Amino acid sequence: MKIIKTLAATLIGATALVSSNVAFAEGDLKELTVAYFLEWPTPNQFAQTNKIYEKELGVKVKWVSFDAGTAMSAAMASGDVHISFSQGVTPFLVATAAGQDLQVVDVAVSYSDNDNCVVRSELEVNKENAAAKLKGKKVAVPLGTAAHSGFLKQIKYLNIAESDLTIVDMSPSDSAAAIAQPNTDLAMACGWGGSLRKMKEHGNPIIEGAEKESVVGQVYDVTSVPTAFGEENPKLLAKFLKVTADMNAKYAADSASMIGDIQKSAGMDLDGTKAVIGTFVFPTVADQLSDKWMGGFVAKNMAENAASLEKDGKIKALADYDALVNTSYLEAASKM
Repeated sequence: MKIIKTLAATLIGATALVSSNVAFAEGDLKELTVAYFLEWPTPNQFAQTNKIYEKELGVKVKWVSFDAGTAMSAAMASGDVHISFSQGVTPFLVATAAGQDLQVVDVAVSYSDNDNCVVRSELEVNKENAAAKLKGKKVAVPLGTAAHSGFLKQIKYLNIAESDLTIVDMSPSDSAAAIAQPNTDLAMACGWGGSLRKMKEHGNPIIEGAEKESVVGQVYDVTSVPTAFGEENPKLLAKFLKVTADMNAKYAADSASMIGDIQKSAGMDLDGTKAVIGTFVFPTVADQLSDKWMGGFVAKNMAENAASLEKDGKIKALADYDALVNTSYLEAASKM
């Protein structure tokens, strides 16, 4: 297997940043920096557009967009980002395996149908011929992300060895642009959100729906923070989660009144925003605190995913993931 830019490089970079000592004292923080994804529409972007977070938290909120969750981890390690909203589980596992002290404080979104790999239409690839038709071909994968983990599970299911592919580390937005070119040498690209929607204009997933979820498992993103930030700013973090939960509840009751403002912060057209957000599930606070999510499932699921990544030689899994799931801030938010 030929990999252009390895996951090991990502790990080394993350480890180098972990040594930074960053202090976040509650009351001293004048500006909160939140990482998020463009073309990833979520109800809390209504609050982002209308500056509701600033009003409720009492501090300026700076939103910084990223192409992948691995970059979010690096920004948290350096102190440039305080909260990563909708970070993938795989980037979180990569960072913590490298020694970064992070915690999951919220389940941002579940989206099994909005994370996948797409093959060029003219190749006419299906489950039966994938192993033969993709052998020796170039595949664009954002390494260290949920899409990367899903890709590994899919090719195993399709009896394709990593060594049979040339894997290129590429962000979903770049992959979408590349696979749209008529003379591209990419046979397949993996990604999510608006980028995945654009990829599908030029190709098709090999598996999707219930079959894909049975292979890849449940796909979801979390809200993650440096442990020190949460410990030093518990009220601020709880208020952030409260606003997020309020927006989810508001969207469930009246999505039509919010979609236009969500579109603005997502950086998408209205049709695209509706198409992407329509595949998302936003768990309620009660569900998040139950065994369905942070009360049991998330830690267990992370342990299973970490074990799979370790088996594939990608990371060294931690002994226990329970301590990386902190429900105290969401519990505080539920009482506000």
